[in-house]
Amino acid sequence: MSNLSRESAWALVTAHVQSESLRKHLLAVEAAVRGYARAAGEDEEAWGFVALVHDFDYEKFPDRENHPYRGVEILHGMGYPEWVTRAILSHADYTGVTRETVLEKTLFACDEMAGFITAAALVRPSKSVLDLEAKSVMKRMKDKAFARAVPREDLHKGAEEIGLPLDVHITNLIGFLKLQADALGLRGSL
Repeated sequence: MSNLSRESAWALVTAHVQSESLRKHLLAVEAAVRGYARAAGEDEEAWGFVALVHDFDYEKFPDRENHPYRGVEILHGMGYPEWVTRAILSHADYTGVTRETVLEKTLFACDEMAGFITAAALVRPSKSVLDLEAKSVMKRMKDKAFARAVPREDLHKGAEEIGLPLDVHITNLIGFLKLQADALGLRGSL
C-alpha cells in the first residue's frame, strides 16, 4: 500500500498546486477532517491524507470532465487503495459515486464548509477565525451575495449526512480551524 503519511500528501499538493488559496483550502479541509477523525477515534493520518489531496488536481483540471477523475488516476497509478480514491470521487456529487462511509460523508461535509468559514473569517474586522462564531457564519449563509459560488444546499446537506445540526457542525469546524489558524492565515489581528 502506498504511503498515507502527511508528508506524501503534501508532496502531491506541492507538485500539483501552485495557488496559495487552493493550498490553504486543502489545509483547511485537512484540519476539519482530522478533527472529526480524532473525535470519532478514526485513523487521523489516513483521513488527513484523503482530505489534503482531495482537490490536488483541481488547479490543472478545474472542469467537471476532469476533476476529480485525473487526480484519482494519478493516485491509482501510485498504488493508493480504492477507499482513498472512492472517497475523493464521492466528494463531487456529479461523479455519481454515492457517499457511504463516515470518511466520505465527512469529506463532503467539510469541503465547502471549510471554505465558507474561511471566507466568513476573512471579512471580519479581525480577519480571524479565533473570534468567529457559528451564528455569524449562519447569518452569512443567508446572504446570497456572500461567497456566491458556495452552494448553500451543500452546506446543509453535509451537516445532515454526518448527522449533526448545522450550528454544531459549524462550531466544530471553527474549533478545528482555530487549531491551525496560523497555517491557514486565519489568525488575523488576534
